Amino acid sequence: MDDREIVERQLGRAPRAFERVAVRCPFGRPAVTEQAPFDASGEPFPTTFWLTCPQLVAKIARLEAAGGVERWSRLVVEDPGLRESLERGHEEQRRLRPELPGGIGGQTRTGGLKCLHAHAAFALARPGYALGERILAEAEPLWPPTECCTPG
Repeated sequence: MDDREIVERQLGRAPRAFERVAVRCPFGRPAVTEQAPFDASGEPFPTTFWLTCPQLVAKIARLEAAGGVERWSRLVVEDPGLRESLERGHEEQRRLRPELPGGIGGQTRTGGLKCLHAHAAFALARPGYALGERILAEAEPLWPPTECCTPG
């Protein structure tokens, strides 16, 4: 089974704008994919790095469901170090994707975060992104202890 087929199984649908696997889990399966700036139909795809690991997607979804987007948005406003990390992350995203406006996850608005999944994926694919790394730390342990969570 090739990477694209595994990612399709992880997502439960065909991936849009799939380019390659950017990060693998400790079991060698895709965990984060890199997406093309435009999908096959020519539509913009603003999210460069996409979480595909089912366990990690679920953990970040639980953080979001518990008010994580609002809480981390507030922390970014209150903490100058996190705010600087977010600004640097958005700048790096614009360098990676000069053909599309916006920052991590295609975010164009200021004053809050759009999606914790995008920040977690960015941190895994681009180590050193402190905000995303702190979000990931809250989701620890990231990986199952004994075997991959991807079916098949």
